[in-house]
Amino acid sequence: MNVQYPARTTERRTSADDVFERLRSDIVNLRLTPGTKLSEVEVAKHSDVSRQPVREAFIRLNNMKLLQVRPQKATLVRKISVKDILNTRFIRTAIEVEVVRKACEAAQQEDLARIEGNLKAQKRAANKRDTDLFHQLDYEFHHLICIAAKVEFAFAAIEQNKSHVDRLCMLSLANKDGMLELYRDHSGIFEALKQRDEDAIVAATRLHLTRLDETLADARRNHPDFFDD
Repeated sequence: MNVQYPARTTERRTSADDVFERLRSDIVNLRLTPGTKLSEVEVAKHSDVSRQPVREAFIRLNNMKLLQVRPQKATLVRKISVKDILNTRFIRTAIEVEVVRKACEAAQQEDLARIEGNLKAQKRAANKRDTDLFHQLDYEFHHLICIAAKVEFAFAAIEQNKSHVDRLCMLSLANKDGMLELYRDHSGIFEALKQRDEDAIVAATRLHLTRLDETLADARRNHPDFFDD
């Protein structure tokens, strides 16, 4: 397997945050697939940094259960744990339900305008089959809901929990139908938000997060090597 490490640029990278974000993105977007071996030396070379920021990035990703750091052995991109997926979905549901409740109370017109603009961009990305852009817009959509609810701090917890399920989501986004399904879910959440209908937005959010069950079943059937349980 040819591993794509963080690309070298003309700007020297000295930050562990930079290496962390690039590696996290590559893992989440399946550019680094479960089971891939990583070397501190090789990542440092291709990122044009010393080994120390790479080591720090590896530790952070290990703590997030995205990497498995093994002393005296190659570091591995962790395989997907079904248990971890279901645990993080539980936490994310609890957080997002409260976020959308607050959004119904607190959202202003400028918040609604930004979310509507995001949805239009999602539809264009789906029609163009631009998976990477749609994935980015998905993150932005949930961030904008937190901003509308005046609880932007909650997005940090959502983002951390999304990292585990996003590898599955990238498999479902591989086709236009998968993207359009998520777009329709997001549109349903937005319509309920515009109506300030708390019951409807909670129901739409729960439905959106249950999509994971079908995605998980498909992924385990089509990519059994990606899983460790």
